[in-house]
Amino acid sequence: MSISPAIRISPSRAARAMNLLRTVQFTHPPSCPCHSNPAHHHHTPSTIHQARRHLATPLDTSHQKEYAFEMAASSIRFGPGCTKEVGMDFTNMGSKRVMVVTDGNVRKLDAMKQAVEGLTREGIQFEIYDGVRVEPKDDSIKAAIEVSKKYRPDAFLAVGGGSVIDTAKLMNLYTTFPEADFLDFVNAPLGKGMPIQSKLYPLVAVPTTAGTGSETTGTAIFDLVSKRAKTGIAHRNLKPTLGIVDPLNTRTMPSAVHASSGLDVLCHSLESWTAIPFYERTPRPANPIQRPAYQGANPISDIFSLQALRDTVKYLPRAVKDPEDHEAQSQMLLAATLAGVGFGNAGVHLCHGMSYPISGQNPGYKHAGYEVEHKIIPHGVSVAVTAPAVFKFTAASNPERHLQAAEAFGVDISNVKKESAGEVLSEALAEFLIKLGDQPRGLKHLGFGNEHLDALVEGTIPQARVLMLAPNLEMSNVDTEREQLRGLFEEAMEY
Repeated sequence: MSISPAIRISPSRAARAMNLLRTVQFTHPPSCPCHSNPAHHHHTPSTIHQARRHLATPLDTSHQKEYAFEMAASSIRFGPGCTKEVGMDFTNMGSKRVMVVTDGNVRKLDAMKQAVEGLTREGIQFEIYDGVRVEPKDDSIKAAIEVSKKYRPDAFLAVGGGSVIDTAKLMNLYTTFPEADFLDFVNAPLGKGMPIQSKLYPLVAVPTTAGTGSETTGTAIFDLVSKRAKTGIAHRNLKPTLGIVDPLNTRTMPSAVHASSGLDVLCHSLESWTAIPFYERTPRPANPIQRPAYQGANPISDIFSLQALRDTVKYLPRAVKDPEDHEAQSQMLLAATLAGVGFGNAGVHLCHGMSYPISGQNPGYKHAGYEVEHKIIPHGVSVAVTAPAVFKFTAASNPERHLQAAEAFGVDISNVKKESAGEVLSEALAEFLIKLGDQPRGLKHLGFGNEHLDALVEGTIPQARVLMLAPNLEMSNVDTEREQLRGLFEEAMEY
């Protein structure tokens, strides 16, 4: 028998392994009493009674830091032309009655044609709902849910951008739980934040934009009009069963949509890369089903987030500039999916938390290149407009990560001091956005002024699900938090 040579581990990998071991060592729950105290094995009747009573009492983990992270993502199929396989997928799942979800514009595109032909070839019964609103509001979501409940499907197919996929997720959820109140699953504090206790019907998502990564995640976002804020529902059971990521489906995207959806990818990757580490998040869940979808940066999400950032910086300007650059478009679609896996498990923070009131409190801006009748600040625009201010603010928490992000933009960081990381990344971001073209250079260009600051701050504070992952934000003191958020909005007025 031959003996394998010794495995060589590079110093950098050895250091990373030691860091992970230290993380486990210092964030693991206290040792079992039986292991730390040999006499503990001699159980008297009173100790047994105490143990039973202890097991019956829920563990209070509200002040304990997290010690574990989970990875969850949809199955993904990537390749030009793979949309035509969708009918066979539903046959393989045993689905007989499919609710197809789209919007009025996408219904006319080849992606829908391929999907419908695939369903027809397999003899699958289906009904098309094309009433999805771009940047959906709760009333449009509720209208879609009612259609779904009446049709009583056993599976869902979403063909479109993030608005379509998110709407389909919520149609699926409330068709599975038809008696639930709408706010039952909505993120706290705006809703009750109840966990989704069981699997939903199969959902296949076919993205036609390269941005949201919604085909991979258990998150659905919408405007809650009564609160003048965006919110959503987030749970692993909400994620699609399968994401069909077909580069042919993004070739019809207008340049403005390429740009704004690509900016969403940019912020997904940057925010998940710079989020607080998973082991710093509190509270630790008393039950695994309560572990949030957004958990903080972790060693697996880091890989997806950083690669998505590098690809976005490389390919987004090309995809926006040349509608015939199919390589760049394909790579951006893949980057969106990579970022979806990254942020779908690590989470986002300030850019997204601040974007929700920016969109919900739109003073009248309508972004050029969007074929909609209503005023609209596209989601990618609303997140990117604060990015130069945000990452200048968060850099002190982890200068090394912010410098690595700046390096992805092509900055030579070899002689940059750690205390300059925020300024360097902020300048690199601003330069990237300006060169991309046709982007509002701050909130002032969206129509916001100082008179809107208080409302923007108050619309951000309820976004606890994402703000809790923001480095440097003092959420333990709401007055300090308000002051910090106001400063960020002021900084984001113009860059």
